[in-house]
Amino acid sequence: MLRQAGGERVTGPMADITILYEDGEALVINKPSGMAVDRPRKGGICLEDHMDRLKMGFQRRPVAVHRLDTDTSGCLLLARNPKALARFNKSFEDRLVGKTYLAILAGRPTGTEGTIELALSKISSAEKGWRMIPAKKGKAAVSHWELVDELGPNSLIRFRPETGRTHQLRVHALAGLGAPLLGDPVYGAGNAPGAKRTMLHAETLTVTRPGKTPIEARAPLPLDFLALGVKDA
Repeated sequence: MLRQAGGERVTGPMADITILYEDGEALVINKPSGMAVDRPRKGGICLEDHMDRLKMGFQRRPVAVHRLDTDTSGCLLLARNPKALARFNKSFEDRLVGKTYLAILAGRPTGTEGTIELALSKISSAEKGWRMIPAKKGKAAVSHWELVDELGPNSLIRFRPETGRTHQLRVHALAGLGAPLLGDPVYGAGNAPGAKRTMLHAETLTVTRPGKTPIEARAPLPLDFLALGVKDA
């Protein structure tokens, strides 16, 4: 099911996809948790299967400009044509894209706000597969954070990443704040009461466009966040 931002049904089965922003060169959708952006190696449904419906009268299928992990819900930017894709890619390179994420941590950080600067590198093993780790010679990664609320033994954190490294917020939560994301199977303990996935939500997305109105989108809180006591602002 595809829905426009006002809740109007557009078309299509299988996934509840809400359109948060739309113009002639861009779409921002609220990607559901559990949906991969790219086709998984093992096969299965992914966002690609919904691109024809997301054309919405345009000739070309839209293309995802960036990626969200399969578990992560929230704002995902799609480009409607190759020129727009090139401009948006440059916007990411020039750091003209602002993003915030809400994360539920399995624990509480020390302090109420700060900045995590931990470079990241990829490692892999036959037993555990691949993962990202802090490494002095890794790629620079910077995340700003603030404590939003305490949820019993857990905490709600708003992250504002400056960089977009793979698994950046998941590693920064564990290594920088001392607590993994609730439900994280790689950097935490996996499934927890009320958390059947890694509890990370792409809350807002802003893209500055010279000479044009900026793209601004906000994804509403998913039901599993609300069930864990997160308050909808």
